Amino acid sequence: MAEKRRSGGSGILSDSKPAKPETDAEFLSQAGVGVLLRGALLKLVEARSEDPIGFLADHFGNLASESENGASGCGDGDQGNSTEEHQQMTRALWHLRLAHHSQRSAFNNNVRIAYELLVQTRERRRMGGGVRGKIYAELLHCLCCELEVPESTAAPLLCRIQCHDHEAVPFELFRQGVLTCAVFSDYVRKSQSLYAAVCPCPETPAVRALCQAVLGALGDALDTSHCADSAHYLEASAKIAPCKLAEAMAMAHNPGDTQTGPTMEPQEFEEAAAALFIARVRLMS
Repeated sequence: MAEKRRSGGSGILSDSKPAKPETDAEFLSQAGVGVLLRGALLKLVEARSEDPIGFLADHFGNLASESENGASGCGDGDQGNSTEEHQQMTRALWHLRLAHHSQRSAFNNNVRIAYELLVQTRERRRMGGGVRGKIYAELLHCLCCELEVPESTAAPLLCRIQCHDHEAVPFELFRQGVLTCAVFSDYVRKSQSLYAAVCPCPETPAVRALCQAVLGALGDALDTSHCADSAHYLEASAKIAPCKLAEAMAMAHNPGDTQTGPTMEPQEFEEAAAALFIARVRLMS
């Protein structure tokens, strides 16, 4: 009788639950751990993060968030749509931070993933087309913040490349906008370094004549780049250092000005340098 019950019980269990793995290897295979680890390591190699442990923690946290969102879904109505858009925006930004824009293949792949995430929102599935212009603008704003571009410096660029809220943004336009913001963040850091090079000490602002000479040299370098790709403007900005920078400073240097002449604050220099870049960004449509 006991044997019969065991036989019957085992038959019921076999229909409702998969067989329990007998070995560690079987457990890992059944749980898909190998695939998860392989994917995580490939992403780590692609991103070449300076903090591998932190990167992997973020990666698995992102996967867990995706799994939870997929299982629970979103609420109904506008609140549900807003929650879903926020979640997809967070995931898209995470992918955009994985690879530097100089790693062009990996960067473009991550941009594609981010775009697909934003297209997959409930509203986009219902309406069709690309990413909504409002979401695109929000993404670029958040990206500039995460890349540590000051808001006042980024605002003119965002005004130049954003779309109308109701517009559907195709992938190539999306990719170019993201690339422009990524390159711009590096360019701003280079301009900050240029200011530091002409500033005698951190406690006092730099001489205006020297700053204007450097800005002029920077503008000339940007004009030598005839390619519409904003990445070439970043390359051009590097051409003025160190010999071009020294030449510009020597031509503008007046010993009397270093003590009594007008000066330029770092924020003014940064915004002037940013304006040189922004003026050369092609309007996208």
